Amino acid sequence: MIKTFRMLRNIGQFDSVSAGATLPLARVTLLYAENGRGKTTLAGILRALASGEALPIVERRRLGATHPPHIVIDCSDGPPSQAVFENGSWSRTLSNIAIFDDAFVDENVFSGLTVEADHRQNLHELILGSQGVDLGQRLQALVAKIEKHNADLRALAVAIPEDLRCSVPVEQFCNLPFRPDVDEALQAAKRLLAAALQQDVVRDAELLPQLVLPSFEMPLIQEVLLRDLPSLDEQALEKVEAHVGRIGLNGETWVAEGMRRVDAGDLESCPFCAQDLSGSPILAHYRAYFSDAYRQHMQGIAQLLTQIESRHGGDVVAGVERVARVLGERRQFWTQYVTIPELGLDTAALAHDWRATREALATAIRAKQSTPLDSVVLSAEILDLTTTYQVWRDVVETLNETISEANRIIKLAKEQAAASDIPALEKDVVELQAIKNRHAPEIAARCDAYLVAKKAKSATEKARDRAKADLDEYRRTAFPGYEAAINQYLERFNAGFRLDQVIAADTRGGPTCTYNILINNTAVAIAGRSPAAGEPSFRNTLSSGDRNTLALAFFFASLDQDPQLADRIVVIDDPLSSLDDHRSLATVHQVRRLAGQVRQVIIMSHNKTFLCRIWDWADRADRAALQVVRDGAGSTLSPWNVDNDAITDHDRNHAALREYAAHDGTNSQEVARAIRPVLESFLRVAVPEHFPPSTLLGTFRNTCDQRVGKPNEILSVDDARELDELTEYANRFHHDTNPAWETEVINDGELHGFVVRALAFCAPRP
Repeated sequence: MIKTFRMLRNIGQFDSVSAGATLPLARVTLLYAENGRGKTTLAGILRALASGEALPIVERRRLGATHPPHIVIDCSDGPPSQAVFENGSWSRTLSNIAIFDDAFVDENVFSGLTVEADHRQNLHELILGSQGVDLGQRLQALVAKIEKHNADLRALAVAIPEDLRCSVPVEQFCNLPFRPDVDEALQAAKRLLAAALQQDVVRDAELLPQLVLPSFEMPLIQEVLLRDLPSLDEQALEKVEAHVGRIGLNGETWVAEGMRRVDAGDLESCPFCAQDLSGSPILAHYRAYFSDAYRQHMQGIAQLLTQIESRHGGDVVAGVERVARVLGERRQFWTQYVTIPELGLDTAALAHDWRATREALATAIRAKQSTPLDSVVLSAEILDLTTTYQVWRDVVETLNETISEANRIIKLAKEQAAASDIPALEKDVVELQAIKNRHAPEIAARCDAYLVAKKAKSATEKARDRAKADLDEYRRTAFPGYEAAINQYLERFNAGFRLDQVIAADTRGGPTCTYNILINNTAVAIAGRSPAAGEPSFRNTLSSGDRNTLALAFFFASLDQDPQLADRIVVIDDPLSSLDDHRSLATVHQVRRLAGQVRQVIIMSHNKTFLCRIWDWADRADRAALQVVRDGAGSTLSPWNVDNDAITDHDRNHAALREYAAHDGTNSQEVARAIRPVLESFLRVAVPEHFPPSTLLGTFRNTCDQRVGKPNEILSVDDARELDELTEYANRFHHDTNPAWETEVINDGELHGFVVRALAFCAPRP
């Protein structure tokens, strides 16, 4: 509770007020002030105390004051028990204060003649109450957090250049999966695309050539080198060999040719000595030596040598080297379109080992040719050469297998190029290049940071969706209840309108609400497009009193929805502005009801009658009354005796008659003048339909006299006669019926009699 206004210094109309320290506030506190005296300033002080804001205080700094505002308010809770505003800030706040004043109307309902977007947003919070506001604030905080996520994501996205992303959207790029074979796949895709773009060239290009590396047929060579002629007579053989040996180099060949000529009949005598050969004993030996078997033996050796020369000669080696060069060139061409492994072959080393092997074997065969009947055994060195050559043949065989597989791939590439979908291949290249870029170390770190931020945003979005669902669920209950509460208050205030379609809405500016004003079952929307000239709107369908009634209904309805209502300090500043009398009474009833529900209620008004009605109802132990009065050029607080201001002229006149009738008195002139007003007041209540405020008492008496005994009789004959006599006496003391009223002589006994008769006439009737 607020206990006292201990100090009000340099704010509004208050210069240096400390009188409030002796004026305690109660659970029901009334504060009367004429307009312009400072009650709105007090409402602004309490509003600032609730929010802790300094601006409502600073902007009300007393004009001409040397020092800044200084305020001290005693509170019943704490510590601290005092709320002090000094040096531009509050020492504490009192957040449980709810205030109805011009600021409430301006913030939540309307400004001037219009309802703006800000009003509807604030009204949305008002309808939700503290619990709903907490839900809304949580939602707004999550929305703001998502905006922060979006800003972070934009910054992280900028760090991943579009060219590295290959124009792939950032999120899609960051989610590209890792492929361990991406380099190979990318290369293959690029080659397929290149082949598709060069279909004609690919179609006409030749396959890879294979290498042919002939063998040396070592089993045959070794068999020939070891072959002999067992049919030759050993003695003849020795003689022939001895003879041939004497001839010298190629002697055996020379003799063999000679025997061929002798046997052919070409020679009958020795070409050198002309001796007859028919009787020569050596010819028999030669004939056996140089038989068909021998000739075949020698031919085999010669053929073997020829075969080696033809199959392994220099041209053959050079041809293999040429094929190897073509192979390299074609491979280089095809690597643009397909993946082909290295087909390298050291042709120089191959040619060297090949020639060495060929020369070594040819030399051994020539040696055999020179001594055909001798077995020639290949040396270990020659065998090593043949082994090395065979290794080369194995290498070439493996290479040819690779070439065959490469040609298979090349043929497939030709087919694919002929039937390729170039856009699809281009897309494959882009995706694979993007995958490769995505998982490069530097870009991978940036993408991982982006995905972490994206995951955080997703989690916040889920929390936002849950918060929105919670808020929507709360609003589904709160808004219909609030609409019903408002309409209930509007009904109590006898308003000629009600609200319809009080619903929540979500906009980019935040949660808001809309509603229609229903007049004569016709809806007038307060949101949306501005009404055209001549169309009904909030501006032209509600009077000033209607608008203030609506604002007051909003305030009371919001309190009804407040779960913390019992702990509230409710401050109401001038709720009767522009209200009709019948709405004033309804407001009194609502304030009385509210006072029994809250911790403290403080009512400020310039209308004494309104405050007096509340005062009469309040418990004496729980009520207090203050007033703001003029103090020189400013204002100050003082006690307010409500009872004195609550007594009407009728109350005072009637009391004067009662006092005189009981005790007599010295104010006989005033008592005499009071008789007629008492009679008039009584008749206005007793027969209001016949004696309205504009009717004169004389005219009313004449009407009563005329209707005595008739169906439309107003007063009985006795009452009419009594009223005539009482009025005739009372008229003696009023200037409008007696010019000498001030000098009229009063007889105490006569006056006493007429006073008693007047009180009896105005007494309640059975």
